[in-house]
Amino acid sequence: QVQLVESGGGLVQAGGSLRLSCAASGSIFSINAVGWYRQAPGKQRELVARITSGGTTNYADSVKGRFTISRDNANNTAYLQMNSLKPEDTAVYYCNAEGRSGSYNLFRSWGQGTQVTVSS
Repeated sequence: QVQLVESGGGLVQAGGSLRLSCAASGSIFSINAVGWYRQAPGKQRELVARITSGGTTNYADSVKGRFTISRDNANNTAYLQMNSLKPEDTAVYYCNAEGRSGSYNLFRSWGQGTQVTVSS
């Protein structure tokens, strides 16, 4: 079983920055895509950014130019650098990873989420 743990959330003023981390642990053979999602109160969970094993990235239009997703394959960790934060970025941010476990079974795991609050 693969576990994901997010960290790095918090309270920040508009225009500020935060860096989220997502660490994967357990029996991991390979991690293919990693995605960061967010869910604001009363809204559906949405994809914020995604990165493949080859480094291809895609972003929601609302965060393009402000957020950067990256990954450290050697340490099974992914990051989301968030700059120029806006109050509308306030949400619980979740990490999602898919790949193959040590037994070569496919997995798709979610982290527990980390709160990001941007004050105006």
